[in-house]
Amino acid sequence: MSTIKIATRESYGNALVSIGEKYPEVVVLDADLAAATKTNIFMKKYPQRHINVGIAESNMISIAAGMATMGKIPFVSSFAMFVAGRAFEQIRNGIGYPHLNVKICATHAGITVGEDGASHQCNEDIALMRTIPGMVIINPSDDIEAKAAIEVAATYNGPMYLRFGRPPTKIINDNPNYTFTLGKGNIVREGTDITIVATGLCVTNCLEVAELLSQEGISAEVINIHTIKPMDTELLVNSAKKTKHIITVEEHSIIGGLGSAVSEVLSERFPTKINKIGMPDCFGQSANADVLLKEYRLDTDGIYNTIKQLL
Repeated sequence: MSTIKIATRESYGNALVSIGEKYPEVVVLDADLAAATKTNIFMKKYPQRHINVGIAESNMISIAAGMATMGKIPFVSSFAMFVAGRAFEQIRNGIGYPHLNVKICATHAGITVGEDGASHQCNEDIALMRTIPGMVIINPSDDIEAKAAIEVAATYNGPMYLRFGRPPTKIINDNPNYTFTLGKGNIVREGTDITIVATGLCVTNCLEVAELLSQEGISAEVINIHTIKPMDTELLVNSAKKTKHIITVEEHSIIGGLGSAVSEVLSERFPTKINKIGMPDCFGQSANADVLLKEYRLDTDGIYNTIKQLL
């Protein structure tokens, strides 16, 4: 694991420039938050292909839908709370229903938005997007995975929801064997006693937790689920058969997110004991991101102590 930290929203902005060079059909729309979502990196390179619609997220989705019908590949960007929450109806009816080729890129997801507080901390977006038929959902864990996801998104024909974080995260996929395959998770650490299934920025912490557990003789397998929909059913079932105990970890509500998706898969295919670690049934608070992760036991120590209690 590298000590270098890069926010996945930064990775998103840089990746947009890369795919912009390869695919002239790519256009980027933003709702007056280009500096925060990092789409300003693309705007500086391709000003004629970047559209700031102003603080009008729902309208932005409808504009993108129209552009998609004309052969463009729109990437629309805003905070998760605004694009997944405020514009849900437009996403459902304007993009999901006609299955248009629009990429919905949500930054500042989860409680790590920090001081902006509960009104901006979107812990419901994955749950919302999972209910839209045909919507692909990707939540990358680091810079390398975020860039790979954007590359895949540019060539995939259909609606996608991609989730990016505000704080810098360690690079964990800097190995020559890493591959990003849509709909497939990655085992980032082999284990035999329990399986920790994580997504997004939580993957890094879970790797640190697995190391702490190994010092006590507990062998934890860590799976990185970057594609939440469609879910890698085969990988989950195989790991569940091996360890017989699944623990999911996410910076999202435990209702409707990764934990729910994993539970749905295993309850049908291989009933297994599952515990979910994430945001409880409550709103967040206004505080520094690290303070909030500690408060809700989503930092390394919190996850470790929770798992020890569960075991």
